[in-house]
Amino acid sequence: MGGGLLEEVSGVLIGGGTDIDPLLYGSSKMASVPYDLERDALEIKIIEQALKNNIPLFGICRGAQLINVVLGGSLHQDIRPMRTFTPNRYSIRTIKVATIEASTQLHNIVGVSDLPINSLHSQAVDRLATELRVSARDKDGFIQGFEVHDDRFIMGVQWHPEYLPYIATHRNIFRTFAHEIVHRQGL
Repeated sequence: MGGGLLEEVSGVLIGGGTDIDPLLYGSSKMASVPYDLERDALEIKIIEQALKNNIPLFGICRGAQLINVVLGGSLHQDIRPMRTFTPNRYSIRTIKVATIEASTQLHNIVGVSDLPINSLHSQAVDRLATELRVSARDKDGFIQGFEVHDDRFIMGVQWHPEYLPYIATHRNIFRTFAHEIVHRQGL
């Protein structure tokens, strides 16, 4: 790869964390929210290199949001006042349901149309980048999952499957990500 950040990396997972700086998607900052500009910059470089080098890329919560931003999408800064049908509290346990779109890679992975998920976020995807397609939504219509239109493995989920290892469908997401890494290395 020629000296980049991902010289010997076979897959990239960008996890959850602080809110993404709204200036990165053309909005203004909220005064009361702390942003981690150094993390944003580092993870943007990593995502850009993963995209450039066709490295399997999986984003969880903030990671999914940042993939969308890097590809030209935008975010809702705070969805809490916009929720009607889903709870407004954070929970690592399943608290709502994502409806999985048929004929998507995510549907093939989890094998169900309604997936119980958790919720630990206030930001969410607003305008989806044109390279991406929706693979899941919650009852309020917020995007809970997306993937690319082509055969690359680029996927994002708004929930935290890493907190749900006791549910096979969530483990399958990580299994598929690992399989994609091995498959693309030709192992």
